[in-house]
Amino acid sequence: MLTAFGAQAAAADQWSLFRRRFVAPEGRLVDTGNNGVSHSEGQGWGLMFSAAFDDRASFDRILSWTQRVLKRRTDHLHAWRFRPAAPVAVDDPNNATDGDLYIAQGLLMAHARWQHAPYRDLAIAIGRDLLRLTLRRWDGRPLLLPGAAGFESAAGMVLNPSYIVLPAYAALAQAMPGETWPLLAEEGLALLRRARFGAWGLSPDWVLVPPRGGTELRMPATWPPRFSFDAVRVPLTLAWAGEVTHPALLGAHAFWTDPRWAVPPAWVDLVTGQTAEYAAPPGMRAIASFVAARIAGRGNAATIPSVNESHDYYSASLTLLTHVGCVATGTPIA
Repeated sequence: MLTAFGAQAAAADQWSLFRRRFVAPEGRLVDTGNNGVSHSEGQGWGLMFSAAFDDRASFDRILSWTQRVLKRRTDHLHAWRFRPAAPVAVDDPNNATDGDLYIAQGLLMAHARWQHAPYRDLAIAIGRDLLRLTLRRWDGRPLLLPGAAGFESAAGMVLNPSYIVLPAYAALAQAMPGETWPLLAEEGLALLRRARFGAWGLSPDWVLVPPRGGTELRMPATWPPRFSFDAVRVPLTLAWAGEVTHPALLGAHAFWTDPRWAVPPAWVDLVTGQTAEYAAPPGMRAIASFVAARIAGRGNAATIPSVNESHDYYSASLTLLTHVGCVATGTPIA
């Protein structure tokens, strides 16, 4: 079993493996499972990884490409997608709130490590624009939209529970005292308690929040009603933040450890109970092990696979995020 120090060294080796496979020389993280596109989410993860493992050269390349290609002209947020084969590579200027949160978190991690004030200043500018452009009130309580445009209608607000990135909220709260980040975390936790469905009480990939606060939450018809590749990040962020008794985390743990399967399926339909015909990829299983270790308590180890066990960028990213979570929380790695 690796200690926290050993876990950090092992995770740094995993970053080297990841970087060789998924980071282009110019600093673009390549989604190999999705036609080679890049996302603000992935760029944020790249910043977090390189800051976590003291790789400033990679950090600056990733940041430079992100700012040069994805940054929007009118604010400090970032277009959510780059498609290298498209006639216009950045054809949708809308941001993705999770991507901007990860970018800000990576910048604050970099400032903490290298004490370069412009990193912190840029993170604060992103945080301010997120609050200015995506903050909404639901029954008087603050929530962040998944993007600045396109998620509001007469039916309510469509939210993505995995975009409640609690470690990023905490980092921004420290950098921006007096702003609403602590209340966003509190209300995010409350929303995650309510937005649970199916036999295990799982978070959905997407949830519809109706205009009136007393109305039940439901899943929007525009996405499959699943606990799947987005929602799997909910228990990760809860475990990372120390919310080990939260029902959304305990529900995911119950699903992953259900005795009816030796290896959990990649997704479950929260209406019918139908499960995927294929197993959860290594990145999901890494999260499941981290969650189990955090529930079991201090000193219990997580079994985290190598990023080379993942066939695609997303699974490898989840694996490396879990490595970073283990280091951040002092969780040993078996």
